[in-house]
Amino acid sequence: MSLSLVQSRALLGLEATQVTVEVHLANGLPSFTLVGLADVEVKEARERVRCAIQNSQLEFPLTKRITVNLAPADLPKDSGRLDLPIALGILAASGQIDGAKLAGYEFAGELSLSGELRPVRGALATALALHMGTVGAKLVLPPGSAEEAALVPGAQVYRARHLLDVVRHFAPEGGANVLPPDAEEADDGWAQMSALAPVLRAASADMADVKGQAAAKRALEIAAAGGHSLLLVGAPGSGKSMLAQRFAGLLPEMSSEEALQSAAIGSLTGRFSMERYGQRPTSSPHHTASAVALVGGGSPPRPGEISMAHHGILFLDEIAEFSRAALEALREPLETGTITIARAAHRSEFPARFQLIGAMNPCPCGFQGSSLRSCRCTPDQIHRYQSKLSGPLMDRIDLHVEVPSLPSTELLNTPPGESTADIRQRSTAARARAQLRQGKTNQALAGQEIDTHAQLDPAALKFLQSASAQLGWSARGTHRALKIARTIADLAGSDTTELVHVAEAMQYRRVLRQSI
Repeated sequence: MSLSLVQSRALLGLEATQVTVEVHLANGLPSFTLVGLADVEVKEARERVRCAIQNSQLEFPLTKRITVNLAPADLPKDSGRLDLPIALGILAASGQIDGAKLAGYEFAGELSLSGELRPVRGALATALALHMGTVGAKLVLPPGSAEEAALVPGAQVYRARHLLDVVRHFAPEGGANVLPPDAEEADDGWAQMSALAPVLRAASADMADVKGQAAAKRALEIAAAGGHSLLLVGAPGSGKSMLAQRFAGLLPEMSSEEALQSAAIGSLTGRFSMERYGQRPTSSPHHTASAVALVGGGSPPRPGEISMAHHGILFLDEIAEFSRAALEALREPLETGTITIARAAHRSEFPARFQLIGAMNPCPCGFQGSSLRSCRCTPDQIHRYQSKLSGPLMDRIDLHVEVPSLPSTELLNTPPGESTADIRQRSTAARARAQLRQGKTNQALAGQEIDTHAQLDPAALKFLQSASAQLGWSARGTHRALKIARTIADLAGSDTTELVHVAEAMQYRRVLRQSI
């Protein structure tokens, strides 16, 4: 009778909870029992582990009663990430590797039937959880996953390509050699990973391609400088999507902490790419996406599109065509920057600090107020279409911008506009000014912070009070306009928010009221 313990991790949301794989070999009828609230993928590990050990020409204890316990028993475990720990537990319990050497290591990896190690999702999230929890364990991961985990500063990550590479590293000293005689050691089969060099920012579409639309470009610059959400309203073909697709280029470079948080969420869903590490994500779900697809859900909970856009952009093209339930689910994340998914047995919180960029037509046909074509929609049709975006949701969108259609003469004869690099330089300087003053973007200001950092000029304060009363703004709407004015003042390099800044901010809260 023998017992071995191997450490691993199970993912529940962004939390990487420690899992102890306990393997017990005993005399009795041959069996392979797996307990500990394992999902179907984990239960199938029995066949993968058996074939991987045998095809690696190692000894599988066919005559023993094998019991594998995944502790804690009340924590759900899914995916094939526990294949490698289970295999190592069996080999340690049968004396083929030194179980004492496994202390201080944590393992994760899916096994192929030949013993090759395959990548697992959430490797970067696991390494980040260890880093945040100041756990000094060494991670052993498959190729692909190890490179992800090595992005975390200070992480001790080792890459193994095959089960034999791990067995060779933990073989007992002075004991019999359990490795097959024809097992050749690969030069890079076992390697310690080092931090990778940062990836250069990829070239994006240039704002100079957009001709005209000076007001819309100004709104995008304000949104980039203050972290504000934005709604573009205009006729089909006026350039709404073209503007939104170039917005990411106006944002400043991600900090190392922001890049790690964004990459960790992408790693959970298998959408992480080393080529895009350090670049602000852009999520563009189709308008048929459900509320669960947008905010996340499932059992165990998985992040949705708003979390995939953390520290980046959520672009909703044809926003009025999304279901009402999906749009209303965005209201709380737009305010708090997080989304809490509660289920009967589990509760997970995902970050969702994103910038919402919405694009829509003013009416079903799209040509209300257009100078190029006449609108054929009835007032009732227009009202129903525009009512798909509720008042509370519209109140949470900072900038409402009209994107008019350009006549062909102006479109063809207008020279290229201002480049993305020039606009990004101004917006980055304004955002840096806000960060130095208050430690966050203007959009993130709340409560007393708004009064403290807005520094309203007396004339501007009086004008804002009068305008908000006449226009019937809510308290949230007034604060949104004030934060936009503070961003405009930062772009102008002004220490105080003056009347001209408030007047411009009001225009971005009134356009939608006139056209919708």
